[in-house]
Amino acid sequence: MSYGNIMKKISLKASLRDVVGKKVKKLRAEGMVPAVLYGQGEESKNISVKYLEFSKVYAKAGENAIVELEIDGKIVPALIYDTQLEHMSGNFSHVDFLQVNMKEEVEANIPLEFIGESAAVKASGGVLIKTLEEVEVKCLPADLPSKFEIDISALATFEDQIKVGDIKAPAGVEILADADTVIALVERPRSEAELASLDEKVEADVTKVEGVVKETPVAAEGEKKEKK
Repeated sequence: MSYGNIMKKISLKASLRDVVGKKVKKLRAEGMVPAVLYGQGEESKNISVKYLEFSKVYAKAGENAIVELEIDGKIVPALIYDTQLEHMSGNFSHVDFLQVNMKEEVEANIPLEFIGESAAVKASGGVLIKTLEEVEVKCLPADLPSKFEIDISALATFEDQIKVGDIKAPAGVEILADADTVIALVERPRSEAELASLDEKVEADVTKVEGVVKETPVAAEGEKKEKK
């Protein structure tokens, strides 16, 4: 297993804002995204970033990317810690930036990118099962990987598994997840007999439920007649 490139620092201009609460709708209408910057014992700052510029940064690096925020001429290194989306449009509605010290380790979730082709899937008709989409790491901000590549060609048979311990992290990066945690495996395809058995079980369960539903009102009526 390999890892992606180390995240490069990305610059993004931001402005301090006084507008808060429901009034931020006006900011969004002007093509801005309200955000907050916190961390390192500093007082939280309400800021805003241009929507288009932030969208480009996010598309390139995603969350947990080191961003050099330029606020009133001052450069502040920060992580894109969290984003909120509008329910209907899916547009960014708010961003959380976490200020970091480039000399202190941080913990972050690094996405897994599955590459390659599994013989157990292609040749044997198995079903690829992915149990993790990201893993947590600890390292200096400048050493954060952009992703970990998981080559599923290692899954040649149904007995093969890819575990967290198979990931080769770059120097200075500690993977916090348990090394024995399974990342991916391939399940055998179900036989016709197994599928038929499942259908029978579902039908039996449905009949049982229907029976309970039908019997309850009858029993209730019987009780009422006895009380009379």
